[in-house]
Amino acid sequence: MGLSQEADRKIEEIKAKYPNARSAIMPALYMAQEELGHLTGDAIAWVADKVGVSPAHVMEVATFYTMYYKHPVGKYHFQVCRTLSCAIRGAKELTKHLHQKFGILPHEVSGDGMWSYEEVECLGSCGTAPMCEINDVYFENLTPEKLEEIIKELEATQPDIRYSTLKDAIGAGMKNTRSEVI
Repeated sequence: MGLSQEADRKIEEIKAKYPNARSAIMPALYMAQEELGHLTGDAIAWVADKVGVSPAHVMEVATFYTMYYKHPVGKYHFQVCRTLSCAIRGAKELTKHLHQKFGILPHEVSGDGMWSYEEVECLGSCGTAPMCEINDVYFENLTPEKLEEIIKELEATQPDIRYSTLKDAIGAGMKNTRSEVI
């Protein structure tokens, strides 16, 4: 099973930007994830076929980075940094709050398909710990209370978010919750 014809067309455009097709592995993985919601075995095979490498090589790349989901995720996926700076400043409390709020464990999806979370290694925002990435957008200097504000805003507005649109979608009232860098 491949991806859509649009994905086939886009991957050819992406490959043309690189001197070597294998350099397009990461954007191809992201494209597959956007279309399917997470990376399946078929998606890995599709990427491998399109860039001319083995599925094992594509899987090596996919498993190295936390930005690629190897399991189904909710509409709003929280990745809580658990490494030293975040751990010292309260990451466990964030994870505990998500567990209590949604009644799920890491890597599970809530019954309504809206929520999922996981703990991940360093996301490179140690100076603004603890932090959480939600659908590819960083939220920093968090507390369980600030995290709850974000969740309530997402529940109320249910924006269709990806990438940087999250910061606009949840409203100006949240600006103090995240870094002004975003």
